[in-house]
Amino acid sequence: MSYTSQLRELIKRVEKTREERLGHDFPRMTPEQKQDVLNNHHPDYIKDQFRKAKIGPNKGDRFPHELCDVIEGYPAVKWDEIDTSKIDYDVDVLVVGGGGAGASASLLAHEAGADVLLTTKLRFGDSNTVMAQGGIQAADKSNDSPATHYLDVIGGGHYSNVPELVRALVTDAPSVIDWLEDLGVMFDKEDDGSMKTRHGGGTSKKRMHSARDYTGAEIMRVLRDEVLCRDINVVEFSPVVELLMDKEGKAAGAVIYNFETEEYQVVKAKTVIITTGGLGRLHTQKFPTSNHYGATADGLVLAYRAGAKLAFMDTVQYHPTGASYPEQIEGFLITEKVRGLGATPINVDGEQFVYHLETRDVEASAIIRECAKGKGITTPSGMQGVWLDSPMIDKLHGEGTIEKELPAMVRQFARFGVDIKKDPILVYPTLHYQNGGILINDKCESSVENLYVAGEASGGTHGRNRLMGNSLLDILVLGRRAGKNAAAKAQSIDNKSAELNLEHAEKFVEELKKEGIKRTKTSPILIPDYTDGELS
Repeated sequence: MSYTSQLRELIKRVEKTREERLGHDFPRMTPEQKQDVLNNHHPDYIKDQFRKAKIGPNKGDRFPHELCDVIEGYPAVKWDEIDTSKIDYDVDVLVVGGGGAGASASLLAHEAGADVLLTTKLRFGDSNTVMAQGGIQAADKSNDSPATHYLDVIGGGHYSNVPELVRALVTDAPSVIDWLEDLGVMFDKEDDGSMKTRHGGGTSKKRMHSARDYTGAEIMRVLRDEVLCRDINVVEFSPVVELLMDKEGKAAGAVIYNFETEEYQVVKAKTVIITTGGLGRLHTQKFPTSNHYGATADGLVLAYRAGAKLAFMDTVQYHPTGASYPEQIEGFLITEKVRGLGATPINVDGEQFVYHLETRDVEASAIIRECAKGKGITTPSGMQGVWLDSPMIDKLHGEGTIEKELPAMVRQFARFGVDIKKDPILVYPTLHYQNGGILINDKCESSVENLYVAGEASGGTHGRNRLMGNSLLDILVLGRRAGKNAAAKAQSIDNKSAELNLEHAEKFVEELKKEGIKRTKTSPILIPDYTDGELS
């Protein structure tokens, strides 16, 4: 589906101002301007889109309605079908989730000598990791430092981040890049063999390492192969539907549901690592999402019932540039690397209205503001958007740069008759990332003993806003730390006589009933249902 004649007329306005824009840098916002656009246009600041949790460790805290619905949902497990004395798997470390965090946690736990089981609800590798495009941050150049990286992360998170987690993120980053390259990840290189790095929104140095525009897929390819080559036990299409605890209230395993046999199975484990990712498929505030189909906040639900505290759950990241045309890919991520290479956001009049590399929350808010002012472009399906002037990239860096640096994106849009080398892209913010999650320390321990968390399911590292390239970094930094620490803890645990139970879930149901919360939804959702046009 190529651009309509009406859209082509509007593109002429973009082309008319392109040469002028090439010679002028658009000014960055002042701190006061940034706060103003956030207060008035960012979805996190719309008060009636949130409500306070009625039960659990975060009782009284604000949650998006859609998340609160699943957090306060009734368990999907049928008690009479679970015999917790019948053990199907008995392992040292159970890893729940098959993305980059789960894979890296499994590898480090296995290296430490632990017997590891990784269980995932879809195929191993189906995750937001494989969909990540733009790059991974690491301060490994001579003109940069982890300290500078630290300041960028803290500033991007509005100074609300948990300092020890940011410290872990930035100090481990260079060694993570070395580890990935040793495993076989093919990063982009300069002619002299050094790492090619670029800017991301909110970064003060060029520290974005990439593999074209499929960085996450490349990392996941290598990690997946490594896990399988080491004969780590992987069980696919088997999501965890409830955690299991011992008599002392410590994490001691999980109930998994086999999609193929439609049977429950019991896993006994000395330690458990949650790496289930985020909440994108809950579609908070009805935004489209860039997330994979399994991103339904499962880990948050499971950990919360077990008593784990959550953090920063009133802040969700809406990536500034999700596709708003063609309709078949609404919400599809337009990587920040496109803006990092010089593409600029342009309104219906052909004017740039915001600096192209503001932090994601500010950039998204500015796009929402522009559309609210009537300066957006309406697509044939009624979706709003602004132009992202991708042809600027070849103008700035030479013909062929787009094809070389963004091959996946060129192919994706070409399927619908759109040539991003010649024409701008229509974009609007898309639900992209869960800023918060299960609160952890720098050992990846949650507030529930023997329960570890890594990746997007964890909370605290990014504060109230994440910078580009720090998600692929945190799944690896935290995944490796979780695997190493969970394996070490497992060595000190003798659980041969441990009796597993679901008492925490039963108590949670009692709380729900006490608060008058009716059984209108069960959770975790596992797979979103779009058959009736609504998520159920």
